[in-house]
Amino acid sequence: MSRSRTAMLAALALVAGASGTALAVVPGDPGIAAIPCTVAYTVQNQWDTGFTANVTVTNNSAAKTSWSVKWAYAGNQKITNGWNAKITQSGTAVTANNETYNGTLPNGGSVSFGFQGSYSGSNAVPASFTLDGVTCNVDSGGGTPTPTDPGTPTDPGTPSTKVDNPYAGAKVYVNPEWSAKAAAETGGSRISNQPTGVWLDRIAAINGTSTSMGLRAHLDAALAQKGSGEEVVQLVVYDLPGRDCAALASNGELGPTEIDKYKTQFIDPIAAILADSKYASLRIVTTIEIDSLPNLVTNTGSRPTATAACDTMKANGNYVKGVGYALNKLGAIPNVYNYIDAGHHGWLGWDDNFAPSAQLFYQAATAEGATVDDVHGFITNTANYSALKENNFTINDSVNGTSVRQSKWVDWNRYVDELSYAQAFRTQLVSTGFRSGIGMLIDTSRNGWGGTARPTGPGATTSVDTYVNGGRYDRRIHIGNWCNQSGAGLGERPQAAPAAGIDAYVWMKPPGESDGSSSAIANDEGKGFDRMCDPTYTGNARNGNSMSGALANAPLSGHWFSAQFQQLMQNAYPPL
Repeated sequence: MSRSRTAMLAALALVAGASGTALAVVPGDPGIAAIPCTVAYTVQNQWDTGFTANVTVTNNSAAKTSWSVKWAYAGNQKITNGWNAKITQSGTAVTANNETYNGTLPNGGSVSFGFQGSYSGSNAVPASFTLDGVTCNVDSGGGTPTPTDPGTPTDPGTPSTKVDNPYAGAKVYVNPEWSAKAAAETGGSRISNQPTGVWLDRIAAINGTSTSMGLRAHLDAALAQKGSGEEVVQLVVYDLPGRDCAALASNGELGPTEIDKYKTQFIDPIAAILADSKYASLRIVTTIEIDSLPNLVTNTGSRPTATAACDTMKANGNYVKGVGYALNKLGAIPNVYNYIDAGHHGWLGWDDNFAPSAQLFYQAATAEGATVDDVHGFITNTANYSALKENNFTINDSVNGTSVRQSKWVDWNRYVDELSYAQAFRTQLVSTGFRSGIGMLIDTSRNGWGGTARPTGPGATTSVDTYVNGGRYDRRIHIGNWCNQSGAGLGERPQAAPAAGIDAYVWMKPPGESDGSSSAIANDEGKGFDRMCDPTYTGNARNGNSMSGALANAPLSGHWFSAQFQQLMQNAYPPL
């Protein structure tokens, strides 16, 4: 503190008394009024023209159901965006009002919010704060850091507080809940120490349930695992209104028009937790809304793959708005790294999908206050099965004068595996307007395709189809099959910077968690029954009217599927 305790308490007592607030007696210090509130204002990061700050307010008076914090700057600081509070500024005067989810502030309780701003010259901590009109004690312990040169950014607008690749030199959080399930399986201890994604797929997942950890519990566990080094925590943010319009198995709890509920009850509370200074030392990677934006390209309009639900979501714009809002709110937090889901090569690799998808992603990345600086990269193959690298044929091969692109499996696609797709799509994204420093993630949790069925060389050259089908590692019946695929195996183990432009191979989908139930199961999670998870289903236009290739006896999506887990270990490549 900058003044002696007695002098400061006396001064604050006079202020509080003058404002009409009842004075309480500090136990053990007769005659001295209790401090009505304390504000800790901390400049977390500062560079030539900008800074981020965190404000923590502690209420020592009567409990509140709403609150308003005010202060004035002595310099020319301008707040550009904030989180966990509704922040407005008029001249030098700033007002921060509570959000709908954090208005309750009990006696002795605290609330934190943060923001990003610009400045020149001095960036001094404000001298005075009020909580609902009452002057608070200023805890100046946080101080203001000496301005530092953030270095030359890779290109204009690169966030100076973020590292280029969050996985480089860092451990990655091992989810203790998944780890325990894996270790309980026969042979599961061989992989139970692998890092996997934590799925926030409904509002209840934020606080947790009686049987599952909430977000804060996971972050606290990550801090415990962290030790003295760097630690990455991987989150899947997945609860858009009208979620997954082309697959019933992963439908969500929010209706197509509930965009406001998505913002205030899902994204805002997540942002509030991630912005807590307690977790500032973690590198938090967020996978933003899998299987959403790609559906607006491939499953709308007059295409045979279109669905009415996807047409609705394209028309109302709530996928674009929701993704933009999430990017804006989460991207403003200095230690959060947003990666947008970018489908997989067997979804967006065709010419009529490739560039239009990049353009749609750019539209979402500049919606609802977001900018391309809120996007650290993209992730492909999330929860899917596309092979990482096909070694037995290339897109440039031909058989008896017929191109591999004309085979039934490739079907005129430009890419035959995830690595080539991810690297090429990264180039397309940069040319569309994203930063040149973006990185790609590839989910390799279930794309190993090993075991006895793994080909050891090219197929017969009888025809282009025998050549491709005989040599391909991906043993699905059709590349459009996505649910609990029979024969799949664990893929490459998570690792940082494995190839050019690739930030990491990750296990974002926890192996052993079902894609969807193989028959209808009543549930309170908003998850429907999709025939693509039924092994007897003969298919639709989205998988060439082929058999689904799904395993039998599967539980609801996200629930533990022991038989699948055992298959994944058996068919792992590289082998366990």
